[in-house]
Amino acid sequence: MTASTQPTPSGESANPAKPAADAQAKAERARALRDTLGQFATGVTVVTALNAQGEPVGMTVNSFNSVSLDPALILWSIDRGCMSYAAYTEGEYFAVHVLKGDQQNVSNLFAGRGADKFGQVKWHKDANGVPHLDDCAAIFHCRRVQNIEGGDHTILLGEVVEFSAAGGEPLVFHCGQYRALAGQ
Repeated sequence: MTASTQPTPSGESANPAKPAADAQAKAERARALRDTLGQFATGVTVVTALNAQGEPVGMTVNSFNSVSLDPALILWSIDRGCMSYAAYTEGEYFAVHVLKGDQQNVSNLFAGRGADKFGQVKWHKDANGVPHLDDCAAIFHCRRVQNIEGGDHTILLGEVVEFSAAGGEPLVFHCGQYRALAGQ
């Protein structure tokens, strides 16, 4: 062994290139995992809530999923680093909006940071003040019942208290792109 690769007293390699190589390998693996997960086509939703100041917040989410019909439960996950994390993980209510095929602009708007998102879409408040986007394929008004820690995300379990469906072709996301359903 050369002096630069001798183990340190803690047993770690003294090679300064190793941490950089490890970080690069970790980033490459994360990207490959993300690309592989992208093989699973999903619908696209926007989840809205109120922050502690009573202001509307919203974000694009494709981790939405049904859990149970009785009781009516759904789930979705949020990155712990999200700017509006507390609004969702501490608030009592949130709404999940299933986007229609012609709402790519809404998905892109709510996927971004900072912009006055609610000033650019039609919406109204429900009885609890939660923002509801107009003209979506479906909407689920939920009461948050549990937060479940999962790696770098938190899974939110919500009880569906109200729901409605307008129907229409859904917005689909696959391999990093919006897609149309076959036969549509």
